[in-house]
Amino acid sequence: MPPETKQCQNCKGSFIIDPEDFSFYEKIKVPPPTWCPECRMQRRLRFRNERELYHFTCGLCGKRGISMYKPESPFPIYCVNCWYSDKWDELSCGADYDFSKPFFEQMNDLFKKVPRANIFLRNIVNGEYSNINGESKNVYLTYSANGSENAYYSKAVDKSKGVFDCLNTVSCGNCYEVVRGENNYNCSFLTLSRNCIDSSFLYDCSDCSNCFLCAGLCSKKFCIENKQYSESEYNDKVKHMNTRSRAGVKKVKEKWTELILKFPHRYAYIMRSVNSTGDDLEGDKNVKLSFEIYNSENTKFLLRCFGAKDSYDGNNIANSEMVYEFAGGGANDSSRLLFSSNGIKNLRNAEYTDYCFSSSDVFGGISLRGKKYCILNRQYSEQEYKRLLPKVIQHMNNMPYKDASGNVYKYGEFFPPELSTFCYNESLAQEYFTLTKDEAEKRGYSWKDREERNLDINIKYEDIPDDIKNVNEEIVGKVIECGHRGACNERCTGAFKIIQEEFYFYIKAGIPLPGLCPNCRYYERLKQKNPIKLWHRACMCENMSHGHKEKCQNEFETPYAPERPEKIYCEECYNKEVY
Repeated sequence: MPPETKQCQNCKGSFIIDPEDFSFYEKIKVPPPTWCPECRMQRRLRFRNERELYHFTCGLCGKRGISMYKPESPFPIYCVNCWYSDKWDELSCGADYDFSKPFFEQMNDLFKKVPRANIFLRNIVNGEYSNINGESKNVYLTYSANGSENAYYSKAVDKSKGVFDCLNTVSCGNCYEVVRGENNYNCSFLTLSRNCIDSSFLYDCSDCSNCFLCAGLCSKKFCIENKQYSESEYNDKVKHMNTRSRAGVKKVKEKWTELILKFPHRYAYIMRSVNSTGDDLEGDKNVKLSFEIYNSENTKFLLRCFGAKDSYDGNNIANSEMVYEFAGGGANDSSRLLFSSNGIKNLRNAEYTDYCFSSSDVFGGISLRGKKYCILNRQYSEQEYKRLLPKVIQHMNNMPYKDASGNVYKYGEFFPPELSTFCYNESLAQEYFTLTKDEAEKRGYSWKDREERNLDINIKYEDIPDDIKNVNEEIVGKVIECGHRGACNERCTGAFKIIQEEFYFYIKAGIPLPGLCPNCRYYERLKQKNPIKLWHRACMCENMSHGHKEKCQNEFETPYAPERPEKIYCEECYNKEVY
């Protein structure tokens, strides 16, 4: 079958469906998509809220805590313990299928009735002030952590321990502000670096120790600005940088930015991968147009997944196969999971589900726990289910749903954005597809305005001690004014507190107190990541000693847009320049 060019139903732009795409859709028995890959991703991310948390009271036990759902949500909100318990019956909210109404109208009715857990936690110890984490311990204001311990103010930290203000780290320990790092220990302010020890302000370095303010180094020690020093010279120069103060850190960061722009960038971070395109890929095979993917095979259009196989269009998939149009988190150990969100674990032949686990053969289910043969949370026998399901799918095609923008939803479309329980700027979509309030509302998306807060500030921003040596334990628990004072577009909380564990870490590591709230700090780290989009470009290398005449002729797909200032090299030229 040849490639086909389609017009996106949503943005009206064109996109291509390749022959292997058609083979995948045929394999899982779904129609080809009518939205382009970018619009599909944006639509799915509307259903994942990680960082917006609210105070709530459990609808069953009355316990107070935090929730990713607003207190005024139409459905009951239970604490995690109650939600997993047998104190309530999710089937009591079920309904007979109504062939006089579109399927998504009936799903919307179900969305408004079925209880949800306040936060998404799986096998967590001491993590009630976090969200969407699994198999972790002592996680605080940390999101999408797996197998981690003592993680604070971080996101996407896997198998890491003792990390503060980190983003996308794997197997890191005792680290601060590490972004896109792996196997680093006792490091701070690292980007795209791996296997480094006792180092700070490194970009794309590997196997380095005691290095400072460097880019593109491999297997070096006692280097500053890519220059070699003796151990004593190194220690003396680093000491005079005075990175114990925010002013000193700011000065070093400015020099670091200049150094990074001078140094060539590899076209994409793709390691130990075969026949794959995207960024932040490692140990993959036949992974296309995907980002933050590890140890996966035969996948396309994915974001932050590991152990995914034969899957398209999804984010936060783990150790699962034949997953398609999945949003949310925790699709663990699942197979043929379609058009769903928040699949906690162990789902089989599940379609149009939300917050379900250990269930199979379900269609249109919410908060199903260990169930089988359900449609709209109504239990059927195996024979009844198999007889009814084809009629439901046919009905979806005969009586499609239309959203506020006029898009038509037949069988094979993900949930319409208006069914999301989250406002656009509460959801992950805002981080990757940033909109203003006006832009969001023109598209029919709900928006959460910043709430005015009467904060009892103990320490004004300008009064925050600059040098960590001037800070004592009395700072713990004080209300500190954020430097943005709520004037940014980064969900600024206006103020923040220093917790005990954080204070001890700053003192021991010699790191100055932050001047911004955790949300504003997070958005600063996001700027160090590339977009989840690829551009076709040519290598910019003109160094003929790399084996080419004049300019290198290699071309590639890269997350670096043509207008960006970095020098982008193909893998071959980059390796010759660096190694």
